[in-house]
Amino acid sequence: MNLRWRWRWRRRWVRRRLLELEAENAKFSSQLANCRCHEKEDKRSAVSCDSSLETSRKSNSGSKKITKEIVKEKVPGYDTRIMNHHCKRYVALKVMYFGQRFYGFAAEAQMDPTIESEIFKALEKTRLLVGDKKESHYSRCGRTDKGVSAVGQVIALYLRSNLKETCENNEEGEIDYVRVLNRALPDDIRVFGWCPVPLGFNARFSCLGREYYYLFWGENLNLLAMESAGRKFIGEHDFRNFCKMDALNVHNYRRKVTSFAISPCDVRCDENQLWAIKIKGSAFLWHQVRCMVAVLFLIGQGHESPDVIDALLDTDRIPRKPQYSMAPEIPLVLQSCEFEGLNFTCSSDSMQALRVHLANECQNYHLKAAIFHEALQSCLPIEKDQRSLDNGTVKKKSSHVPLMSRPTEPSYEERRAKLNTRHKD
Repeated sequence: MNLRWRWRWRRRWVRRRLLELEAENAKFSSQLANCRCHEKEDKRSAVSCDSSLETSRKSNSGSKKITKEIVKEKVPGYDTRIMNHHCKRYVALKVMYFGQRFYGFAAEAQMDPTIESEIFKALEKTRLLVGDKKESHYSRCGRTDKGVSAVGQVIALYLRSNLKETCENNEEGEIDYVRVLNRALPDDIRVFGWCPVPLGFNARFSCLGREYYYLFWGENLNLLAMESAGRKFIGEHDFRNFCKMDALNVHNYRRKVTSFAISPCDVRCDENQLWAIKIKGSAFLWHQVRCMVAVLFLIGQGHESPDVIDALLDTDRIPRKPQYSMAPEIPLVLQSCEFEGLNFTCSSDSMQALRVHLANECQNYHLKAAIFHEALQSCLPIEKDQRSLDNGTVKKKSSHVPLMSRPTEPSYEERRAKLNTRHKD
């Protein structure tokens, strides 16, 4: 118990120290931006260039044939270092994206495209980026995986500003970041709003809570049993049996879930109702929500008892995670990120353009759904006559192996021991 208290104290100290260093770094960067040394350097370069041109003219004046050469300089590409001398402002952006075609949010992924890479392409295209990614003090709230979408993702970084002296609540005369960026972003990524933030702000560590939605069709599922089991997640627990373990980077698997609910959505397909699992917590582990939902589906299908949640949360009793497949990634949505004192703003023109764009996207997806629905209707007559084609044979249903009877993955201690062995070798 004493060791656990020490670990929590050390973690809080590291987080506070990180925020202090971020604030100091941002302060120095702001001072550097106001430096005028580059202007002196430019004047020296101009004088040097003029003197060299004059010398060249004198040397060529004695020649009989004077040839005029027009030297065309290459138009340089966008260099973010040039933007360092512009006024800048530290802001947070609220971002929405449909994640189906992306290989996750983070640009560090080996595959392309990612949401982050597309955002930075738009920032460079619109000349809003000040310095490179590191110099812009960039931070993100959630690192969503491949295929996962978001409605309320939040990022923070320095952007070019129209205002020479920026105060946190001054928006008059400022660049319309929403309008400018949305014109450069692909159709499945949109900025919803922006907000000035203090220098010590970090989109990851300043976040008070995150809420995820997982959408699913409720047909043939015991929703009452799923909701009863889901409430067992509320509170602070060790979720190592409900995540993909990363023993190299994560040493504490305790997380706090603050709320859980299952609610109907305003969407139906024939007689099938769309539902949403809503999970809110301070932070989540890698693939934690998808693992939680996968076990809830087994309970809703009647394969497992709600008591299996209690068993898997008891890591003293079950230190190794049973092998099971995660729930699919496409229905998962990062719904919101909670911060203290952040009020995102969007101009009326930008909001109108955003509504029109999202309405058009909805119509396009409805058209695609209508085509598939027509194809489904054309298959129905074949489906009715399927019994005669099957000659009365009944397909055997796949048998369910209880979670507690399945093979298990290596425990955290075993993974750490293996990593230490590799480092020694």
